[in-house]
Amino acid sequence: MTQPQSACELTAKRCVPCEGGVPKYSLAEAESQLAKLSGWRLSHDGERIRKDWRLKHFRQAMQFLGEVARVAEEEKHHPDLHLEGYRNVWVEIYTHAIGGLSENDFILAAKIDVVAPAA
Repeated sequence: MTQPQSACELTAKRCVPCEGGVPKYSLAEAESQLAKLSGWRLSHDGERIRKDWRLKHFRQAMQFLGEVARVAEEEKHHPDLHLEGYRNVWVEIYTHAIGGLSENDFILAAKIDVVAPAA
């Protein structure tokens, strides 16, 4: 079983390219790792992680999405980004190549938390 890492440990890492062949996290591994990240939850029957933000206004939402895009490009790991109702943002992350969760997803989630606006 993969040992859970703190948000600080995750942000110190880099996402590694994944073209498949990597085992996806089990439900127990994903839940254990999520306990170390604030506000993230499982979605899609445990195959993805998701976090929601309600921001002050449209401009802040768009700035945040731009920051998430910048971080994702740096990591070469791309989440699904959503904006609804002009200020409600949510991000879903999973490793497309394996159809589930890998360490990369938790690294990216921790890095997104660093650039997220204060609640």
